[in-house]
Amino acid sequence: MKRLLTTSLLAAGLALASGAQAATLLNVSYDVMRDFYKEYNPAFQKHWQAEGNKAVNIQMSHGGSSKQARAVIDGLPADVITMNMATDINALADNGGLVPQDWAARLPDNSAPFTSATVFIVRKGNPKELKDWPDLLKDGVQVVVPNPKTSGNGRYTYLSAWGYVLQNGGDENKAKEFVGKLFKQVPVLDTGGRAATTTFIQNQIGDVLVTFENEAEMIAREFGRGSFEVVYPSVSAEAEPPVAVVDKVVDRKGTRKEAEAYLKYLWSDEAQRIAANNYLRPRNPAILAEFADRFPKVEFLPVVKTFGEWPQIQQTHFNDGGVFDQIYK
Repeated sequence: MKRLLTTSLLAAGLALASGAQAATLLNVSYDVMRDFYKEYNPAFQKHWQAEGNKAVNIQMSHGGSSKQARAVIDGLPADVITMNMATDINALADNGGLVPQDWAARLPDNSAPFTSATVFIVRKGNPKELKDWPDLLKDGVQVVVPNPKTSGNGRYTYLSAWGYVLQNGGDENKAKEFVGKLFKQVPVLDTGGRAATTTFIQNQIGDVLVTFENEAEMIAREFGRGSFEVVYPSVSAEAEPPVAVVDKVVDRKGTRKEAEAYLKYLWSDEAQRIAANNYLRPRNPAILAEFADRFPKVEFLPVVKTFGEWPQIQQTHFNDGGVFDQIYK
């Protein structure tokens, strides 16, 4: 009996030791990606172990994208950061050199494994007849959108509206005036996309929620499909959510191998199908074609070609004292 007990304790000790050796990755992400990573993480873990590697634990942190980036700069030990625009990862390069300046060149597609469009989520029946960007400026229309200074979701809304004016013959002054009027229709600026969804769906504030197309599906899954409709405006800035290993963290923790594999697998066929199932547009054209029925054709504005490089966009529009601060006063 004593020998059996000793053997059991030894086995338990070995199991604990083995568990202690399992790497743990922290993925710091933006807040409308919860459902995607709920599916992707176990798929990657299964693939990783099938390749003969030790188990890896994955922890998630979600919030407004810029707020999340700030947390990593301030010390949150992210092994990987998965944001919805490049400015939030650039901030890690500019503040403490947590990633190299050329981080986007380390993975395909400028390190953005999928894309997304900006859509309008309106009340059932679309009672305010909101079909395109100018409709959001109608008298009495309340627009729910997160703060462009803390949320990439909000920045893509801002850029899409600005781009609409440019696409329709307006100049920069007309675009500034248009976007200024749009944000005067916003009753509350939440810090992130999921908080804006709560404001619109649960608190029943506003006539339209402007968000990414994948958030519309997440709302349907959580709250049902009967209370809202999805409208695709004529123009959308192309959202390209990028990912990066946080070099200073993985080198300190010894998790570079796991972190790099975790991000690289986002381009696998399995991950691209998980993306499509969560209404994120796959980069793989064949897989995108498989799911063509759920991705209406959109006139995408390529952000860099339309507005300039991301550091320039950030400085001009969203830094303190920039155009957004000027119009939101």
